Amino acid sequence: MKMKSGVLNVALLCLILCCHIVRTEGQKSDCALTVVENTEAVGDEDDVTIDEDDDDDILKVVQPTDEWQTLRPGEAVPAGSHVRLNLQTGQREVRLGEEQLKRWTQEQHSETEDGASSFSPDELKRAMKKIKQDMNSETKDTDQQKSQFRSIEELKKDLAHLDLMVETDVQIMRRLLDQFNSSNSTTEQKMSILLELEYMVHQVDNAQTLCSMGGLHFLLQGLNSSDFRLQENSAFVLGSAAASNPEVQVQAVESGALQTLLTTLVTTQPLQVKKKVLFALASLLRHFPFAQSHFLSHGGLTVMADLFIKDRGGVLRKRIVTMLYDMISEKEMISQSGLDPESLNPSHSQRVLQYEQVSLHSELKDRGWCSLVQQLLEATEHDYREKALRALLAMSSVCVDQYRSDGSLLSNLLLLREQYQEMVQSEMILGEENDYFTEIIGLIDALRHKVK
Repeated sequence: MKMKSGVLNVALLCLILCCHIVRTEGQKSDCALTVVENTEAVGDEDDVTIDEDDDDDILKVVQPTDEWQTLRPGEAVPAGSHVRLNLQTGQREVRLGEEQLKRWTQEQHSETEDGASSFSPDELKRAMKKIKQDMNSETKDTDQQKSQFRSIEELKKDLAHLDLMVETDVQIMRRLLDQFNSSNSTTEQKMSILLELEYMVHQVDNAQTLCSMGGLHFLLQGLNSSDFRLQENSAFVLGSAAASNPEVQVQAVESGALQTLLTTLVTTQPLQVKKKVLFALASLLRHFPFAQSHFLSHGGLTVMADLFIKDRGGVLRKRIVTMLYDMISEKEMISQSGLDPESLNPSHSQRVLQYEQVSLHSELKDRGWCSLVQQLLEATEHDYREKALRALLAMSSVCVDQYRSDGSLLSNLLLLREQYQEMVQSEMILGEENDYFTEIIGLIDALRHKVK
């Protein structure tokens, strides 16, 4: 009896152990990874065979790609896939295996090749026909856009109905001259006309056209006017038209503009008028030896000397000295270029001959300019001093004897050098540099070298 009881106990224990094992095997872990068999077609869920152990739930099969993707709990993957644990995120990831990836790449390549050559001849013909239709449609649209543009004559006709008028520069200048010459025009209207003309004559063609219309006659009338405002604006237009315009310069000198400008400077006029007249005079003389000869023969340097002496503010003095310096520099440059045999040609030789007939240096010496220019050194403006130094250097070839006999010139140069040297040193201490002051010191030293 005791033996039977022992056998029964052992059998009971074995039965309990078996039940526990069966229960444990029957539980499914959420973190388990189930591998399913993969047939030839990867990615078709209907062909995937689920393990017989998963009788209770149908697992979701993840179709891997060539890139890593995250696996969620309870998801299955086809056989041959690569699975890894991402240590940074703690999640499992899956992608195609080597064989699967190779087969997937070949399939993609074959699909591309099949797609590239899958067009039939009929489809190609239809595509070409559609392209031609689109091109014809675009051409028609372009023709329609072109047809929308009209000629200038058609626009003028349309604007005429709107009481509008399109004017060219020539027509505008003709209308302005007619208004200027009209007896009904007031002084304010004439001033407005002159300002508009001054804007237009900056264009070379417009300036020449204005002269051909007789515009110089009206400008000279304005210079002879009793109204100072008309004199100022007329000189402004004349100077702008003659600037760098040889054709206008010739016509202006032949019309007597040079004599009119000198006469205007001799008479008592406001400062603003004299400034504009000097501007017009400089425009006529620049790079024009014929006008410079007439300027000297009509006593131009004498008129400039009287104006220089009377001007106490220095504004006119600087303009006069600048004009004389330009004339001297032009003559020197032409003379030096004439020494080069390679630069000689018929036109250049003629120009050299014209400048040789301009007796500028002797006139400057005879009219007392060797001592007059020195007075500009007493000005407080650096710009005035610079112009005076450059002019004195340019005239040194004919004025050096007077420079040496005048002891005040050397003393003034020494004083100026000390002043500018202090300015340069002060700026160096402050960490600033001013090449302008250094340049002035260089001019002073060059002139001192000429005088010694």
